[in-house]
Amino acid sequence: MLSRRWQRRLLPLLFSALLCVGLAIACDTSQPSTQDAAPSAADTASSTLKLLYWQAPTILNPHLSNGFKDSEASRITLEPLASYNAEGNLVPFLAADIPTLENDGIAPDGRFVIWKLKPGLKWSDGAPFSAADVVFTHQFVTDPAVAAISAASYEPIESVEALDETTVKITFKESNPAWSNVFVGTEGMVLPQHQFAAYLGAKSREAPANLMPVGTGPYRVVEFKPGDVVIFEPNPNYREADSLGFSRIELKGGGDAVSAARAVLQTGDVDFAYNLQVEAPILEQLTGRGEVVANFGSLMERILINFSDPNAEVDGERSHVSRPHPFLTDLQVRQALSLAVDREAIATQLYGRTGK
Repeated sequence: MLSRRWQRRLLPLLFSALLCVGLAIACDTSQPSTQDAAPSAADTASSTLKLLYWQAPTILNPHLSNGFKDSEASRITLEPLASYNAEGNLVPFLAADIPTLENDGIAPDGRFVIWKLKPGLKWSDGAPFSAADVVFTHQFVTDPAVAAISAASYEPIESVEALDETTVKITFKESNPAWSNVFVGTEGMVLPQHQFAAYLGAKSREAPANLMPVGTGPYRVVEFKPGDVVIFEPNPNYREADSLGFSRIELKGGGDAVSAARAVLQTGDVDFAYNLQVEAPILEQLTGRGEVVANFGSLMERILINFSDPNAEVDGERSHVSRPHPFLTDLQVRQALSLAVDREAIATQLYGRTGK
């Protein structure tokens, strides 16, 4: 949902943001600032982007996140090597370019991939960013004692090496056509080694940087109240600092979905609210100062059927594979259940314009 105040500025960016590139919402190259004078209070207010998630972030380390709310907030300040745009194509962020067979970035047998990093990058605290940070992130994510939520994506990796300051080689345990699953997108965000090196293993959740990380992205965290609000301001060391369109980003969380929708659509207190689980008829009633923007994603709702009997017990275990379900294993029963589901009603009444 988008307030009319920012529609012209954000709509071209919104659709790619919803598909993983996330940071697009925080940047605007169409109106760079040309004023040297300090902004007035009114100027600051008008250039503040107010985001509202009805679930508030509680941590800003995406590899230890408790859900989408945390990784989305982290994405404003942390970056992956690359991510996908609205057309499903890889675009570089920390990487200088995308590895291909033609540029020798991908091994012919699929056993390794080489990423070239943009030179001269800095973290928001001024520390240099290098291939060592990528190597460290792999070490952090794959440490069993860390219990990172992204660990499964990195399981195919045999090793990550820094060939030099701006070159990373990732070797896989076997030929891997899905080489772009690692260090890409939400689960690919790179952590600053100098902040997290002392907090490996069981101490990982004690790191102060989980709440106040430095990043390479366009905005830096200046205030974080877990379960409430995150305040971002421009990162002075960002490689495209002159292109930033907002002087401040406020990401507020909490409340309920209907209240969040009302804050954008009716009162105009908030510029953007995302992924609000509100029934379509209610959204239509609320629409006024703001507008509902829908975009199809890559996920789908589904029901999984248990083929084993949850009421039978084998060696103290219920739903044992040796005890089939008395009727859900019958194909005709499953077909009947499928026919009984009113997909049209679910799509139109529950999901509205986002249902398909």
